[in-house]
Amino acid sequence: MRFVIIGGDAAGMSAASRAKRNKPELQVIVLEQGQDVSYSACNIPYNIADPERKIEDLVVRSAEAFREKQQIDLRTGHRVERIDRTTKTVHGHTVDGTSFSVRYDQLLIATGARSIRPRIEGMDLPGVFVVKNLEHGRSIKDFLASRKARRAVILGMGYIALEMAEALSARGLKIDMIKPRKGLLPWLDPALSQQVRDHLEQHGVSLYDGQAIERIIAKDDHLQVVSDPLQLDCDIVVAAIGVKPNAELARDAGLPLSVGGSISVDHHLRTLDPDIFAAGDCADSYHLVTEEKTWTPLALRANRAGWAVADAVCGNPVILPGIAGTAVFKVFAMQVARTGLSAKEAQKAGFDSVSVQIKSKSRAEIYPGAQPIHVCMIGDRATGRLLGAQMVGTDQVAHRINAVAVALLAKMSVAEFCQSDLAYAPPFGPTWDPLLVAANQLVKKMPPTPR
Repeated sequence: MRFVIIGGDAAGMSAASRAKRNKPELQVIVLEQGQDVSYSACNIPYNIADPERKIEDLVVRSAEAFREKQQIDLRTGHRVERIDRTTKTVHGHTVDGTSFSVRYDQLLIATGARSIRPRIEGMDLPGVFVVKNLEHGRSIKDFLASRKARRAVILGMGYIALEMAEALSARGLKIDMIKPRKGLLPWLDPALSQQVRDHLEQHGVSLYDGQAIERIIAKDDHLQVVSDPLQLDCDIVVAAIGVKPNAELARDAGLPLSVGGSISVDHHLRTLDPDIFAAGDCADSYHLVTEEKTWTPLALRANRAGWAVADAVCGNPVILPGIAGTAVFKVFAMQVARTGLSAKEAQKAGFDSVSVQIKSKSRAEIYPGAQPIHVCMIGDRATGRLLGAQMVGTDQVAHRINAVAVALLAKMSVAEFCQSDLAYAPPFGPTWDPLLVAANQLVKKMPPTPR
């Protein structure tokens, strides 16, 4: 049997490797349009921050290792352009223009996502970049190495935009951030969002939200981002306004699309065609809380989904229950984490949502280094169910959110979460963990627990 995979990053190479381990005799062919495979895209901003590090440091495993050690037929420089479901064949061209056709028995579409390029004048100017893959990282590092850049303008204020603000600040650049819509991290509780905004401004970052970006122009030896009457001079522009799924191959093959234009799959990662799977940032998933389709591109989901496809192809199908949208990032010293639904998302999904915001400490009050932690916790007033949580702070935020993620998987109520036996010692937290403080406050707004 021949298992063909389109795309050689997280989901694609995870599927290829696991399929070969499960069934060594299986013929596995990976068609990747670029030259880079199996790399840590999430580390790109941190690599850019260090001029001494090579971008190639982010490669987890080389193409040669997949070919020689695992006997995977990995073909880089192969761009798939069409899927013929009738003949079970994919067609495309190599980097040198040679056409190719490859037959499949089982096919995985793992084409990932691409950066959104805003439709504004000047996006094609030298010094204007997006940041999603290794080639983008190389281009930014080469540009910074070639000149003395002093100012940067970042379009957007999401995860990657904030990480790039820190990275370019570490390179000595003054940072301006701009976006058309009002609000920093609109999914975050307003009180918590204000903490992030204050932290950015303390580090010299200027925020211009609610400013429509009109154009980028070359002016003398620098660039200028124009948002009338605002004019932001800079040496480099980074557009980080989000990503969209690479789902055109599936669409053109007659496969249904879903949320955000992603490829629709079931709990086994199968598309409408039983011989075609989709996984990674190009495919949708089910939300653990709403049980509805969602599209949330995350690294863990991509790798886990690749494994699940490999198991199915090898005759051992598994069901993926879904995702809670658990995510964390840092900007300077501030850690920001979330899982599940925000209050607005819960209301939109039909829940009678209620939330609390509390301020606690990251460690015991009298232990050196204790810092404030702000928690927002969300529940369903009608059922008492826990729906989500958000946290911000400069100390011990990131891993705390995982407790709520597990509770969401278990579909716990707020009252049940209140009884969680969380670890305590002064270096790691107060006797009442910040999450328990929030849960104890939220349960007061829940219906009485039935006897």
